[in-house]
Amino acid sequence: MNIIKNIGEKILGRTPTAINEEQIKQKLSKIMDPDLGQNIVDLGFLRNIKISGNDIYLEINLTTPACPVKESMKSQAEALLGEIPSVGQIQVQMTATTRGSTAPAQSQVAQSLGQVKNIIAVASGKGGVGKSTTAVNLAYALAARGSKVGLMDADVYGPSIPIMTKPDAPTQSNSNLINPPQARGVKVMSIGLFAGGEKATIVRGPMASGVIKQFLTQVNWGELDYLIIDYPPGTGDIQLTISQTAPITGAVVVTTPQDVALIDVRKAIAMFDTMKVPVIGVVETMSYFICDGCDKKHYIFKSGGGNKVAAEFGLNFLGEVPLESNVALNSDKGIPAVIADSASPAAQSYMTISGAVAAQVSIIHEAYKDALNHFVLEWKPMSQEIQ
Repeated sequence: MNIIKNIGEKILGRTPTAINEEQIKQKLSKIMDPDLGQNIVDLGFLRNIKISGNDIYLEINLTTPACPVKESMKSQAEALLGEIPSVGQIQVQMTATTRGSTAPAQSQVAQSLGQVKNIIAVASGKGGVGKSTTAVNLAYALAARGSKVGLMDADVYGPSIPIMTKPDAPTQSNSNLINPPQARGVKVMSIGLFAGGEKATIVRGPMASGVIKQFLTQVNWGELDYLIIDYPPGTGDIQLTISQTAPITGAVVVTTPQDVALIDVRKAIAMFDTMKVPVIGVVETMSYFICDGCDKKHYIFKSGGGNKVAAEFGLNFLGEVPLESNVALNSDKGIPAVIADSASPAAQSYMTISGAVAAQVSIIHEAYKDALNHFVLEWKPMSQEIQ
């Protein structure tokens, strides 16, 4: 249509008006980022604007490859640029630079986590609510959206990530760091890779915390957009070790709908609040079961619990995941739901949740962009008493 319009103007003896960068910015300033609440021009998303005659090429550089509105934003940009008089070919390239805050160069985790932009804790306060399944599918959903992702299993006593991902054995790098194996493009680390899967991990609390500290300081995680950490149940030593050792960007809290799960979820939220870790939001698993015969949603474990606890603490409700037998069956085979059956309701829920998590992480960085990223407060005994 634009080429036909240009030919028509030439036949009528009209000279097409030269297109300039200001026109482009004026048009695209109408596109708002729904999460950051500003237009993409003011946010600095426009990159590499090139005008050749009346043809336009530009990049819209988002804050994460996992942006859930990426395609609609591209369509909106193309439509707005098409309104410019005499415009020719339009090329809008969607790119992304994940926002994050890497570990300080002098910190104890600098060598291992120095290129990791965001560390996301997945916790529940109790076991049996689908926390590990959520951590795995969140990691693979973010990876499917184009992000570089790592997955760390912090449950020393019940490591399930190796079963759910089937990675190879880790190796040692030249710099005496552990190279985490990859499973379908995601870097994975778990104590289950070192101990036999059927052997009990019998270690005292300080030893368990020491293992986790090694995962944070002696693993060559490399460049990652997101490192997902599957927290163990409870609010004990390991949770404290992680939060005190690594700069956690935020936490995703997982629950099932019933009150017995919400009791411990409240404790987990309180723990993160005490440790000054932002809670990204709440995920509800096992929300309902869809009957094969009637296509009706059956709320086996009550309903609305996740939304209820999110509202109680003023948090984002990230989504609900239905109860599906194939999720468990594929997890046992080492295939995450978002890969095994991407069209299933559970997989679609995890994809939606991953977009919401990525959006909230960008909001956190925008809100705290002028604040200190991470600091360590260390108390030292005085050499002598003050007289």
